[in-house]
Amino acid sequence: MVDSTPASPVPEESAHDVIIVGGGLAGGLIALALHRHAPECRFLVVEAGRTLGGHHRWSWFETDIPERERALMAGFHLNGWDAGYDITFPRLTRTLPTAYRSLASAEFHRALTEELPPERVMLETRAAALDAAGVTLGDGTRLAARRVIDCRPFKTSQHLAGGWQVFLGQHFRCEKPHGLTRPVIMDAGVDQLAPHGNGEAYRFVYVLPLSEDEVFIEDTYYADQPKMDAEVLKGRVAEYAHRNGWKGEVIDQEAGILPVISGGDFAAATAEVAIPGVALAGARGGFSHPLTSYTLPFAASNALAIARLIARRPELRGEELAAFCARRARRHWRATAYYRMLSRMLFEAAEPGKRVVVFEHFYALQGRLVERFYAGRSTWPDRLRILTGKPPVAIPRAIRALFSSGKPFKTETPA
Repeated sequence: MVDSTPASPVPEESAHDVIIVGGGLAGGLIALALHRHAPECRFLVVEAGRTLGGHHRWSWFETDIPERERALMAGFHLNGWDAGYDITFPRLTRTLPTAYRSLASAEFHRALTEELPPERVMLETRAAALDAAGVTLGDGTRLAARRVIDCRPFKTSQHLAGGWQVFLGQHFRCEKPHGLTRPVIMDAGVDQLAPHGNGEAYRFVYVLPLSEDEVFIEDTYYADQPKMDAEVLKGRVAEYAHRNGWKGEVIDQEAGILPVISGGDFAAATAEVAIPGVALAGARGGFSHPLTSYTLPFAASNALAIARLIARRPELRGEELAAFCARRARRHWRATAYYRMLSRMLFEAAEPGKRVVVFEHFYALQGRLVERFYAGRSTWPDRLRILTGKPPVAIPRAIRALFSSGKPFKTETPA
C-alpha cells in the first residue's frame, strides 16, 4: 500500500512550486540545483531528521562526475586525493591514478543550510502522505504544491533481487600521524568473514586518510543476508587499526546495509512506491549503481536535469515532472543491466569465501576500464574484457547465474 491521499486543487497564491520530501543526498542536491539554476522556483525541503543528509559519508571518483556536474559540488568542502588510490588482494597490490573525493554528511548539512534560504528547509518534520497536489504532515498540516518529489529512502521489494553491502566505519583521531597519503579503496587481504560473526562473505577494509592524524576505517562486506553484528565489526576495525599501529580515539561512527541489485522486475518494484503525479528520485527511484551501490553521481545528474527542466518550463505540471523522472529511471535501469549481471555472477556463481577472486580479477585490468566501470559507463570492449580470460568462477555456475533472475530480496527490514 502506498501512503497517499486524494489529490486536491492547488491554491494559486499559497502553493509551493516544488516540495521535496526527504533531505538526504538526492533531495538536498535537488534543492541546491533549484536554488542555483531556477532561482524563481519556490521550493521546500521536508526532512524527518534533525539534519540534512543523515549520518553518512559519500565517496566517488573524480571521473564519475562530468565537468558540468562538478560545479554543483563546488560549494562543499570535500576530502580529496589527487595522487590516486591503493588496492590490496592476496595476489595483487596496485596503485591506480584516479583522483578520489569524499563528502561527510555533516559538511553536506552545513553547506546546504548556509546557502539555502532558511524558510526553504523544514527539519524534524515528518511527511505522513504525499499526492500530486501536495504533502500532508504528521501533525495534519497540509502543504500545497504544484509538484512533489519523493526522495525518501530506498524500500526493499520482493520484485527485486540481489545481495547486500554491509558496512561499519569509524573515524579515528590518531595519537601521531598515520603516514597514509592515499585512500585504500579495497584492502581485501583480510580474512573473508561474514558480517555477523560466522560464515564467509567478500570482505575488505576501506581506509580514508582525512588529515595527517585522522583516518576513517570501514569494514565492508558483500553478503547474502542483510545481517550485521555491530560489535563484531567494531572489533575488526579496532584490530585493523592496531595492526597498522594507529592508536587513538574514535570520534565518529557510521554503519549501514545497502542493496546490491542483481535483477528483478523494475516496473513492479516501482509501482509499489510510486504515487500518481509524484516524481521519484534518489535510491527510492532506482538511481544507484547496481554493483557498487554508489549514488552521488546519479543524484547530481538528476538534480541538475530537474532544475534545468523547471527553469526552462516554469509551467511544468507535477505529472509531467513525474513522467520525466520515470523515463530517466527506466533508461538508467536499462543502461545498468550489465552491472546487474555481474552482481549475479558475484552472488550466485562465486562461493562467498571466494568472491575475493572475482574482484582481484577485475582490479588487474586496465585503469581506464576501472574508471568507466565505477562511473557506470563501461564500453562494449570493456564489458568483453571483464568477462574474458581465465574465469574467476566455475563455468557451469557462471552460466546458471547469467540466465538467473537473481535471488529475491527478503522484504523484512535489514538488521
